[in-house]
Amino acid sequence: QVQLVESGGGLVQAGGSLRLSCAASGRTLMNYHLGWFRQGPGKERMFVAAISANGGTTTYGDSVKGRFTISRDNAKNTVYLQMNSLKPEDTAVYLCARDPRSKLLWASATYYDSWGQGTQVTVSS
Repeated sequence: QVQLVESGGGLVQAGGSLRLSCAASGRTLMNYHLGWFRQGPGKERMFVAAISANGGTTTYGDSVKGRFTISRDNAKNTVYLQMNSLKPEDTAVYLCARDPRSKLLWASATYYDSWGQGTQVTVSS
């Protein structure tokens, strides 16, 4: 069973940057598509970005396109989310997850499993 652990969250001013990491233990991630999602207080889990198993294909939610970049290092069993030009509305708990089937790149959380506990990102205005 794979376990995912997110890190890198924190408090940042609007316009700032953060880099989130999601490290896996228990099983390699190199054969799986991976995704980042976020969930604000009282809100549904929202798609942020996803990356294919070989890192060659990525997709982003409309609200983060051009500002966030997903990447992965399969040798380190880690996926990253570089977040630039942060806005107060980016405030949320950010979670990573694995697509166990890894066929298409899905934006729906229902296709993912092995969710981490999340890391809090707070953007002040």
